[in-house]
Amino acid sequence: MTVHEVDVLMIGAGPANLALAVALEESGDIELARGAMILEQYEDVKWQRNLLLPWARSQVSYVKDLVTLRNPRSRFSFLNFMHERGELDEFVNLGTFNPFRWQVSAYQQWVADSLEHVRIRYNARAERILPIHSEDGAVLGFTVPLSDGDTVLCRDLVVGGGRDAHVPEVFKRLPAERVVHSTEYSSRVEGSLALARPGKPLRPVVIGGAQSAAEMFMALHEHAPGSSPTMLLRSIALKDYQTSKFVNELFYPSFVDEFFEMPGKVRAKVLEEMHLTNYAGLAAPFLEELYTMIYRQKMLGEPVSTIRGLTEVTDAWTEARPGGGEEVVLEVHDLKTDGKDQFHCDAVFLGTGFDPRMPSMVRDLAAAIGLPELTVNRQYRADLGENAHGALYLQGVNEATHGISDSLISVLAQRSGDISGDIAGRRGARPAAEPGAGGQSVVVAA
Repeated sequence: MTVHEVDVLMIGAGPANLALAVALEESGDIELARGAMILEQYEDVKWQRNLLLPWARSQVSYVKDLVTLRNPRSRFSFLNFMHERGELDEFVNLGTFNPFRWQVSAYQQWVADSLEHVRIRYNARAERILPIHSEDGAVLGFTVPLSDGDTVLCRDLVVGGGRDAHVPEVFKRLPAERVVHSTEYSSRVEGSLALARPGKPLRPVVIGGAQSAAEMFMALHEHAPGSSPTMLLRSIALKDYQTSKFVNELFYPSFVDEFFEMPGKVRAKVLEEMHLTNYAGLAAPFLEELYTMIYRQKMLGEPVSTIRGLTEVTDAWTEARPGGGEEVVLEVHDLKTDGKDQFHCDAVFLGTGFDPRMPSMVRDLAAAIGLPELTVNRQYRADLGENAHGALYLQGVNEATHGISDSLISVLAQRSGDISGDIAGRRGARPAAEPGAGGQSVVVAA
C-alpha cells in the first residue's frame, strides 16, 4: 500500500472537476495546480458514459463549455478542441449550438489530456472518505482509501461525482439482472437481451417520462430489434422542457447570487416553478422524433411501441413463464380508471433519475465528522467549523441553495472560478500545514 499526499483532491473526472482543474491551471498559481489531483474510477473520461448514444445531443449550448463563460480566451474551449481536431468548419456548417453528446464527451477527454499540472489518476475508485482531526477536534484534512489498496491524504477535498442513482423501492425486490438503471444502460443492455424468451423478441419496459427514459426507449428499438418497447409514466403524456429565453435567464450564473440570498421558503417555491426546465421533460426535437417514429410504425403496419401515461407501478415480482424460465410481472395502477392490472415483461429499464439527497459517500463523511447535515456557503464550501484547516467543496448537489442550474453544465465555468478562488484565498490566508505533517497530532476516523 502506498500513501500519497496532495493539497487538493477531486473525486470524479466529470465536467465539474475538469472545469475546476482548468481553473486551477489558469489561476496563475502553478504550485496550487501541481498540488491537485483528480481521481477517476474508470480508465478514461466519458460524459454520461452509459448513454453515449450516437444520435443523442447535448441540451446545452457548446458556449457553456468548461471554460468559455469564465475565460473566453482559454485554450481549453470547445471551439479550440474542434479546431485542433480539424473539424471546426464542418461543425460550424452544421448550424447548431447543440453538439452530439459523444462530441462533448470527446472534448472532456481532450481537456483531461491537455492539463499540464493537475494530475489525473485513472482506475482509482474512492472506497470512502474519512476526516483527519487534530486533537482538539478540528478537521485538518481527509484520507481517501482507494480500491487498489493505496490511500490519498489531502487538505482540501472536492466531491464532483454526481448524485446516486435512484431505484424506487418497488423495483429493489426484483433480481438485479432484470433491472437496468439509465446510468448502466450501455454496459448492461446486451445482458438484458439474453433474458428474452427463446425464439421470441425481448419484452422491455421503460419506467419514467424524462430524457433518459425516452433515450433508452428509442435505443431499445436498435438494441432489441423486433421488440415493441413499452414506456410507463405517471404523467399524462411526454412533455417538452420549458425553454423560453425568459426562463433561461434563470440559468445565468448571476442568478445564483440572487437565489442564494433568497429565504428558504422562496427558494423552494422557485425550484418548484422551474421543475419543467430540467426535469420530467424532453428536448422538443427529440419529442418530435419519438412521435414520428410511432406514427411511422402505425402507418407501415410494424409492431407499434407503446407510451402509456397516467400509469404507476405499485408492485413487481418474477414468476415462472410458459415454456420455462422466468418473467417479470408488474402490478400497475391505471390513474385514469383507478383500476389495477398486470404487465408482463422480460426486463425493466429505469429512467427514474437520481436520489435527491447528498451522495451516500458525503453523508457518511458528515456522520464521521459529527455533523447532522452539511451546509455550504456561496463558494460551495461546506461548514466544517471555524477551526477547520481542511475544506470540503461539493459540486452539483446544491440545488437547494444555489438553484436548479447547479446540477447542470450551465454554470460550470463560473462555479470553477468561485471554488478555485476560494481555495487560493484560503491557501494564502493560513500557515502551511499538511495533514499529519509539521509535528501535529492527528486523529484519523476509523
